[in-house]
Amino acid sequence: MTETAGEKTLTSPRETALDERSGPGVKRAAAKASNARAARAKERAETKPKLFVRPALLKDVRAIQALCRRAYPSMEPYAQAQLRGQIQMFPEGQFVAIYEDELVGYAATFLIDEKTALAPHDWKTITGNGFASRHDDDGDILYGFEVMVDPKHRGLRIGQRLYNERKRLAIDLKLKGIVFAGRMPGYDKAKRRKQVASAEEYLEAVVEQGLRDPVISFQMRNGFEPLRVLHDYLPIDHESRGNAVHLVWWNPAVAPDPNARHAKQRRRPQSTVRVACIQYQQRKVDSFQEFADQVEYFVDAVADYKSDFCVFPELFTLQLLSIDNENLPPDKAIAQLSKYTERLKEMLSRLAVHYNINIIGGSHPTRDEDGDIINVCYVCLRDGSIHARAKIHPTPNERYWWSIVGADEADTIMTDCGPIGVMICYDSEFPELARHLVDQGAQILFVPFCTDERKSYLRVRYCCQARAVENQVYLALAGNVGNLPNVENMDIQYAQSCILTPCDFPFDRDGIAADTTPNSEMVAIADLNLDTLRQARANGTVQNLRDRRFDLYSVQWRKEKSR
Repeated sequence: MTETAGEKTLTSPRETALDERSGPGVKRAAAKASNARAARAKERAETKPKLFVRPALLKDVRAIQALCRRAYPSMEPYAQAQLRGQIQMFPEGQFVAIYEDELVGYAATFLIDEKTALAPHDWKTITGNGFASRHDDDGDILYGFEVMVDPKHRGLRIGQRLYNERKRLAIDLKLKGIVFAGRMPGYDKAKRRKQVASAEEYLEAVVEQGLRDPVISFQMRNGFEPLRVLHDYLPIDHESRGNAVHLVWWNPAVAPDPNARHAKQRRRPQSTVRVACIQYQQRKVDSFQEFADQVEYFVDAVADYKSDFCVFPELFTLQLLSIDNENLPPDKAIAQLSKYTERLKEMLSRLAVHYNINIIGGSHPTRDEDGDIINVCYVCLRDGSIHARAKIHPTPNERYWWSIVGADEADTIMTDCGPIGVMICYDSEFPELARHLVDQGAQILFVPFCTDERKSYLRVRYCCQARAVENQVYLALAGNVGNLPNVENMDIQYAQSCILTPCDFPFDRDGIAADTTPNSEMVAIADLNLDTLRQARANGTVQNLRDRRFDLYSVQWRKEKSR
């Protein structure tokens, strides 16, 4: 075997014999012919269309959504938040098929316990309204809830490839098997033609091969065993009249023993995230550089403690108004701050990279493309990326005095410590927002806040403690202290920054991982164990996320980024 430009080519027996008996000229001619064949083979390989399956990434979200529209033109596509939730909840369980650089297939799964997977259920309840938010790291069944293929490429056996990836994953994770509910798209037509009287009769006819269903027949050829009909599984599936076939594939490498446990073999290594909240004192500065030096002091200090995140308070950049020290009307003062936006982003990003730390940049008034002032938290990660998350709910005072308007996007941010969410102050008092972020996979929610007195502060604190309990999630709060003269509606500050946990045995007493002294400039630091959080969600005294009644209620986000 010879190596030619990185391509391996097998030398034939005739060429070997010729090489041994012939002179240099013949050898060169044979080598030239061999190289020409190798070059032609390489050219054919490079121009041949390529089809492969890989894990889904966050950057694929919009392409998956577009695929959904093509695959199911009569149904509402997945929201981008739902797709982010699926990918971030269980990254190794979501797959995309790529054909000639185009995304043409998608499969979604999550882990769940066998008892729940095999019991009657509906799509909304089992999938957590499509977010895969019922994913359980200790689950022994791989639950598949979506396979879609571009109609233009259904002859390439893309569905087969996606199912093979699911089986490979189940075998690698030593799972008992795969469970899902398959559509029965031929049922409506068979019912209208009076070929069958019920969904059960239709399933029996397909199993006995009296009728053929494009989905059920495909699943059976792939080794899936029909268990029962699930009525009202997905009401919007009109071709199936809302019904689905409950199917299972047992992993031949693992006996389907209900008492067998493999979680310890699969559990991820313990992961601890260190979070530092800066209780920041407002004081006069004479230049942007002086402000930057003060910020860098805190970043440097918490980086020395090997912190993964550094959190600054809401509107901590109001300190910059003291540079000119003008007595401006409130709305003019806030608008003037927006001129520092680019310098602030550059400074925070530089510090994040230099000190190897992720910075939750409090918040800063920023003028958007429409000319409105919005309250934006710039999240600067240690990989150099910058993310913006704006306040959704301005307070009545912010709207009246500062003319701040609310944003309409609430997406998680993927970091090297997992997905996170940001809620700026008043946002934390709306439970729907935290639930929406947790449904997308957030395990830590950061709350930069700015409150003037104790009652205002306690509204934020008590609501954040509630969010920690009801979502089984960590929350990190950072607020301002001190006074800033000549800034209207920013006269006084009250803060007691803290890091909160769910209230259960594995966590700190009173659900408080770290606290500060009220109204004193200082830092709160805590280690947050993400494995403990996952275990509490799966096996805690209460299991708020798992026990939600998806059949009664859910959070639906009506707006998302344009395509």
